[in-house]
Amino acid sequence: MNYETVIGIEIHCELKTKTKMFSSAPVSVNSLPNTCVNEIDLGHPGTLPSLNKEAVRLSLMACMALNCEIDPLIKFDRKNYYYSDLPKGFQITQQFYPIGKNGYLDIPTDNGVKRIRINRLHMEEDTAKQYHSDDETWIDFNRAGTPLVEIVSEADIRSAQEAMAYVEKLRNILVYLGVTDGKMEEGSLRCDVNISLREVGSEAFGVKTEIKNLNSISNIEKAVQSEVIRQTELLENNQPVEQATRRYDDVQKTTILMRMKEGSVDYKYFPEPNIPPVLIDSNWMKSIQENLPELPDRREKRYMDAGLNAYDAGQLIQNKALSDFFDELIQETSYVKLAANWCLSDILANFSSKQLLEKSYSLKIKEMGHMINALGKQEISSKQAKDIFVELLKGNEYHATVKALNIEQVSDQSVLVQMVEDILNENEQSIIDYHNGKDRALGFLMGQIMKKSKGQA
Repeated sequence: MNYETVIGIEIHCELKTKTKMFSSAPVSVNSLPNTCVNEIDLGHPGTLPSLNKEAVRLSLMACMALNCEIDPLIKFDRKNYYYSDLPKGFQITQQFYPIGKNGYLDIPTDNGVKRIRINRLHMEEDTAKQYHSDDETWIDFNRAGTPLVEIVSEADIRSAQEAMAYVEKLRNILVYLGVTDGKMEEGSLRCDVNISLREVGSEAFGVKTEIKNLNSISNIEKAVQSEVIRQTELLENNQPVEQATRRYDDVQKTTILMRMKEGSVDYKYFPEPNIPPVLIDSNWMKSIQENLPELPDRREKRYMDAGLNAYDAGQLIQNKALSDFFDELIQETSYVKLAANWCLSDILANFSSKQLLEKSYSLKIKEMGHMINALGKQEISSKQAKDIFVELLKGNEYHATVKALNIEQVSDQSVLVQMVEDILNENEQSIIDYHNGKDRALGFLMGQIMKKSKGQA
C-alpha cells in the first residue's frame, strides 16, 4: 500500500530582547545558573507581570514577514499545569487571541514553489531548563520568562525535504528581521514535528506522533525519515500507530518513545487577570511595517539583478553575516561575481559566522575591494591575489602589500606570446599528448608558463 506523509510543524522562537517577557530580569544564555531571574519569574506572591513592549514589536515584525492577519488587541491567557520547570504553576500565553493568524510561507521544492499555511503565531513565556544527572534533576531558572513566539503551521508539508526547507526559510527570515539569533543548537529556536501517514488519495488524517525539540535542520530530515519508516512498518503489519510524544536519538538514528498521549490534556485556560488587554497603536504598527529590514527573498533578487546566478545568490543569503559582508564588499568593487566567489570560498574558509557577525577580524573590506578590482582588470593574476589575500587578512593595505611582495603583472602580449612559444618549443611531447586527447597536458604547459613568469603572467 502507498502512504502519503502529512507533517505539521510547531516552532518555538526566543525573541532577541534584553529583558524577559513580563519582568525586568535580563535575558542571558551563558550566565551562571539562577543568576538572571527575579520574583516575577518565580511567581512569588504579590508580584505583577508587566508586558515587554520590545517583545510585542518583534512579534509584530514576524507576523508581517509571514503574511499573518494581525489582531491589534493583545490579550493573554493562563495555561495551567504543574511541572518542575514551571515555577508559577502556569504559563502566560495567548491561547484564544493570538497576535497573528492565517499567514503563509512559500518554500522552494523540486516541483516549484509551494505555499505552507501558518495557522497562528502567538506570544508566551519560556519555562525553566532542566538538567538530568543520574538520579538527580537540576533546574536553571534563567530561561524562565524569556519571551517566545510559537509559530504553528498547517499540516501542509509532505516530505522531510519540505520540512527542512520550511524550517530553514522561516529561521532565515526571523534572523534577517533581528527577531532571534536562530541558534538551534543553543535552544533559541526549537522545532516540534507532528507526523502521520495516510493512504494515498485519502482526505482523513492518520494518527500522529510528535517529535520534540529537534535542534538542527539535518536532524529534522533524519527524524522525519526515521519516523516515516517506523509508522510504515507498523501499518504494513496491521499494527496501530499510537498517539505519542517521541524524541530523535542521533546515535541510534531512530525516534524514541517519551510518553503516550491517551487524550487531549485539559490545561484549564482562562484569561490572565493581571495583564489588561492592550490595543496596539495603529501609527506604531505602520511605522514597524515601513521599517522592516530587507528579507532574504528580496536580497536574493537584488543579487541576481546585479549579475549573480541563482546558486551563488542562494548560497550567500543562507548566511546573513556573510551576506552582510558581501554587501559591504560590493560597495568597493563593480566585479560582483568575483566578490561573490571570494566570499563563498576564501572568506568562509578563514572566518566563522561569529567572527563575521561581530566583525572581529583584521581584514579591511576596502583593501579587499582594491584587490578584487585589480584582479578584475587583470592587473594581477589569481595566484598573486591569493598571496596578497594572506597579507590582507593580517590587516595590511593592498598597495603596500603589492609593493612589499614585489608583485608585477606581465600583460604585454608580445612578451606573453614569446614566453608561450618558448615553453611549447621546450615541451614537444606535451603538444603530442594534447593532440592525442590528454587534456592534462594543457594544464602542465600552463603551469610551466606560470613557473617561467614567476606567477606574473
